[in-house]
Amino acid sequence: MSTIEPAGWQPDVLGDEFEQLTLPLGSDDEGPLVATLVRALPRRSIAHRLFGDGRQLADTDVMYVHGWSDYFFQRRLARFWTARGARFFALDLRKYGRSLRPGQTAGYITHLSEYDKDIAAALAAMQADPDRAAGRRLILLGHSTGGLILSLWAARYPGVASAVILNSPWLEFQLPRFTRETIAPLVGLQARRRPLERAPQVDLGFYSRAQNEAADPADPMEVNLAWRPEQTMAVHAGWLHAILGGHATIAAGIRIAAPVCLLLSARSAYPTSWSDELTRADSVLVVDDIARAALKIGPSVTIEWIDGALHDVFLSRHDAREEAYARLGRWVDGWAAQDAAAGRRARASR
Repeated sequence: MSTIEPAGWQPDVLGDEFEQLTLPLGSDDEGPLVATLVRALPRRSIAHRLFGDGRQLADTDVMYVHGWSDYFFQRRLARFWTARGARFFALDLRKYGRSLRPGQTAGYITHLSEYDKDIAAALAAMQADPDRAAGRRLILLGHSTGGLILSLWAARYPGVASAVILNSPWLEFQLPRFTRETIAPLVGLQARRRPLERAPQVDLGFYSRAQNEAADPADPMEVNLAWRPEQTMAVHAGWLHAILGGHATIAAGIRIAAPVCLLLSARSAYPTSWSDELTRADSVLVVDDIARAALKIGPSVTIEWIDGALHDVFLSRHDAREEAYARLGRWVDGWAAQDAAAGRRARASR
């Protein structure tokens, strides 16, 4: 695995403590491919430098992967982790957000395992940091499609992640499983014949409107609409075939050995017309189906239901947003304490 020198880090569009690094990935028939790694590092006081950083996650790296038609822009999410001493990294995958180049088909992929190269490049860059001590823990944090990608990756590469946190992961299609299994061969045929064929646009922009109406003035949301349009990016047959393949793999069962925390809205809403209900529910996925699918991904899965949450629980109305962060903090505290205790027992037994 090649490493990337940290000299390539540049100021990021988020400003303040955020930096970005371009990760070359070769090319395809649309031109050069890159992923982009964004980082925020914990502030270290004089006491931390002189006597060591005793914060709970000072030995931990977090890697976030965004969802479909999305990119990383959540400053507070990064600061949740850096306040606990962790180094936070977010990966804009190829053809998304900061990584999207002119002439490319936004978000297009033909198999989810192609993102292994993006993740490998990100991990190499994280490990190239001269301040990185050996043996750091890795937490994977994925939202929606990013949660599907990271779940499959963690199962293929056991022992790399110490914990996995999934924010409304897209583990199952928004149709009954029987329907998914029925349409999958038709989508597969279309993907082979006309992979760039577009599906009809069914997003009416209600989810974006719900996020805007739920926005918390204390945690402002600044979105680049070129990278995260109000209506989702075009859906192509080849990409949909890749997603359905990922769902089928989840349905068959995978094994993520690390503990998993799943954050979900307490209910779904169906966006056929605008209503205020859409600001207090997941209008993208069927949350009960996601919870059932999560039972197939590993032996240790905790589900946290957040009343009043949106599809991205960290972009919900104030009360639901605070509850999501509180639940996440409680789970992380428990996981970190248990992991530290297991480490002490392992050292004592040597």
